[in-house]
Amino acid sequence: MYYGTVQLNCSELEVWLMPIGKLLDLWECHKQFWGISKPKRELSIDEIIPQ
Repeated sequence: MYYGTVQLNCSELEVWLMPIGKLLDLWECHKQFWGISKPKRELSIDEIIPQ
């Protein structure tokens, strides 16, 4: 509950109704944004959308 309300700035109702997978994805994005964790693999836009 703490991570969803304080760290991710969601309301308590949003956290309760959010699927657990989405909450974990948002938490991982938050950690990567602040440099707490590193992504397993970094991709550039050219690798995702070939020209």
